[in-house]
Amino acid sequence: MRIIGLTGGVGTGKSTVARILEQHGIPVADADQMARQALALGSPIRERVLERYGKAIQTPSGDLDRRRLGQIVFADAAERAWLEAQIHPFVRAQLQDFLSVLAEQSSKVHGVPLEEEPASQKRSGVGFFSGQGSQTVCLMIPLLFEAHMENWASEIWVVTCTPEQQRQRLARRDPLTPEEIEARIASQWPLAEKVRRADVVLDNSGSLAELEAQVKQALALERPFASPRQAGYSDG
Repeated sequence: MRIIGLTGGVGTGKSTVARILEQHGIPVADADQMARQALALGSPIRERVLERYGKAIQTPSGDLDRRRLGQIVFADAAERAWLEAQIHPFVRAQLQDFLSVLAEQSSKVHGVPLEEEPASQKRSGVGFFSGQGSQTVCLMIPLLFEAHMENWASEIWVVTCTPEQQRQRLARRDPLTPEEIEARIASQWPLAEKVRRADVVLDNSGSLAELEAQVKQALALERPFASPRQAGYSDG
């Protein structure tokens, strides 16, 4: 299975690349969407978050004020680390389920039985999917590097744009102040460092047609499907 780890800076255009991949028939798992599900009404994670922050992150109707929560965690690295410790295990489990379902479907299509994974690799990202067909899938994980999940992918794609475009796109997308935008950018690894570690770099500073051409070219690259960077992943 060819597993693309799609990442980049906040506001660089990862979702746009994901939509292009879906147009090519490639399944995409969105870690951001899964993180939102972790805080859905009635979830135990949501309850823990509300217990920690109380009315400071609640709207007058009692709902979760996600913007206020963001203001808190992006201003305090310790609080952000606590919140991520609540959400990341849920997201990892959801991504694992996504891959498990696709691996099972692929094995049925290709008539290849799923291998029993070693005990040391249980719930370990891509390790036991090696050799199961030739399907291409995408894991869109904004914090791929920050969460030490590089080993979940057989190749890493990083989406970039200019710093000015990044800030402009964030301002258009969300009702954020300039200070909030800078805090979100600063909370992630520098984009240049992500680019340095990428297998594929997609420049999203131009037109949509130019980005589509880059994606098509990257998909055409001949890469071994069953060569994850390392069986399993690190939580360190």
